Amino acid sequence: MMSSSNISSSLVSFLSGRLLLEEEVPFLLPVSPHIQKLPGISKKHQYFYCERCGNNKKERFAVFPCARCRTICPYCRHCLMMGRVAGCSRLIYWTGPEPPYEGDGVLQWIGQLSEGQSAASQAVIQAIQDDEEQLIWAVCGAGKTEVLFAGIESALLAGKRVCIATPRTDVVLELAPRLQKVFPGIPVAALYGGSPDRHLYSPLVVTTTHQLLRFFKAFDVMIVDEVDAFPYSYDPSLQRAVQKARKSPSSLIYLTATPHETWQKDCLKGKRPFVKISARFHRQPLPVPVLTWSGNWKKAIKKGKLPIQVKEWAMKRLQAKKQALLFFPHIDSMQQALPLFQQLDPSIDAVHAEDPDRKEKVNSMREQKLPLLLSTTILERGVTFPNIDVAVIGSEDDIFTESALVQIAGRAGRSADFPEGEVRFFHYGKTKAIVQAVDHIRQMNKEGLEKGWLDR
Repeated sequence: MMSSSNISSSLVSFLSGRLLLEEEVPFLLPVSPHIQKLPGISKKHQYFYCERCGNNKKERFAVFPCARCRTICPYCRHCLMMGRVAGCSRLIYWTGPEPPYEGDGVLQWIGQLSEGQSAASQAVIQAIQDDEEQLIWAVCGAGKTEVLFAGIESALLAGKRVCIATPRTDVVLELAPRLQKVFPGIPVAALYGGSPDRHLYSPLVVTTTHQLLRFFKAFDVMIVDEVDAFPYSYDPSLQRAVQKARKSPSSLIYLTATPHETWQKDCLKGKRPFVKISARFHRQPLPVPVLTWSGNWKKAIKKGKLPIQVKEWAMKRLQAKKQALLFFPHIDSMQQALPLFQQLDPSIDAVHAEDPDRKEKVNSMREQKLPLLLSTTILERGVTFPNIDVAVIGSEDDIFTESALVQIAGRAGRSADFPEGEVRFFHYGKTKAIVQAVDHIRQMNKEGLEKGWLDR
């Protein structure tokens, strides 16, 4: 039997903090008390239970003729995209000491925090020191990432391992380079489907919430960004993954501009610790959406025409050379509309979650190569373009909740150099969500003024 000192550092780094299928480990596994194995699927209360994702719903299991165990074997359909967990699968995890890492976690950032950011930053530091929970409730564009810097530094210098988890790959791709720039002394791992960093051991990890299914008691500090966003807020397995990936004890920091209504009530009743930042770091108010009736826009697009209000809005931006994002509720209507917009300018493009060129299109928008980008709600959060106007077509659709509309509006006016941007909600009838989103933004502006955090 081998002790941890006799096991290669490469294997220790590969396994540390992870929960992996045995076939995912590209090493010959030695016999060691620090290498533990779990059955992939167990039984709890007479029901199948997936030890990786926690699925116990009968309809999310299926069976197949298994070549490995030569039986009709059950498998978990819920986390199948992460590799099949079958009844004869084994999950591997490491219980020995963590590997050391080279470098240091010293913060190299010369920016300054606003009053609201400073209060939130201190709350994050305190929560990390005390291994407690904390909610940072901050308007879109408040500078939530900068609020984390000092807390992350305090954790890294104390030898703690930090994870920032977010529901969207786009956010991982934007956050990781920013963190690498201010923490140049350590490697920052960016994890998402197909990531080249998936085997990198790092004290600072930026990951999609789905990738947390592959971690087990790994992190001293867990930061969940956009905690109200789909799919995290709707998928109990992702919420379990966050808890499973934490050490005991550890701290848990939540970030969002639009907490769930239940959380808002808990905050107001003193049941949940929180800090609220009701103004952007550049001290300018949030753009308040303008509501514009655009008739039966779906019917118009099917007939090969853009609603006149939408066409005029797009033409005005093209003539002024002002970049813009236009959100659609569904892929099919967006794809029908794309050639109509390309008649105005052939370089206009569209993006959605399953688009194989999604990363390239977002980068083209960021590099100002696209004048107008059509998008589903995939770009409603976490992506920053410095000087854009924003619109929603079909804002009456059920997919556009209050939270989604507030987040979409928050894409405009984020930069200190361009703090103003127009937000337009084109609709075929006002909904409760539309009205609540506008009220939400106005209320935040009111609170920012009352606290003296806005210049006007």
